[in-house]
Amino acid sequence: MRTFTAMALGIGIGAALTLTVAAQQASFRSAADQVISITKAEWAAIMDKNAAVAVENVADDCTMWVPDFPNRLDGKELIYTMTEVEAGGVGNMVLAEMANEKVQVYGDTAVLTYNFMGMGKDKDGKIEPIKAKSTRVYTKNRGKWWLVHANFAPVGD
Repeated sequence: MRTFTAMALGIGIGAALTLTVAAQQASFRSAADQVISITKAEWAAIMDKNAAVAVENVADDCTMWVPDFPNRLDGKELIYTMTEVEAGGVGNMVLAEMANEKVQVYGDTAVLTYNFMGMGKDKDGKIEPIKAKSTRVYTKNRGKWWLVHANFAPVGD
């Protein structure tokens, strides 16, 4: 009888551990899908020249490194203003793709790294590639993923 009870207990513990691991994997996949989806929605908003939607998931105290400026960009207000100016310009991003994406989730923090591959069109209709090595750090707060830091590094030719 003891052997049977021990086996039953072992099977029950094994099943519980399997369910716990499966739940953790599903939670990780959900977080990864969400931060990738948020990033792609930002790009779609930029292509639609809608700065307000593009910065919907940017935290108020977000920081960014971008190739065009030597200093760090601090705060959603500045990031919104720069996005708005870019959206009102004569050029247009016409393609945005993510390659080699990887999401690492640590509780309520997610780190998304990827190679950005895009195409921009200037006022004369000339198409130019847009390339970057990108890192985005998100944190989940109040049930929503917020971009708290990003680094967009140039890719050498």
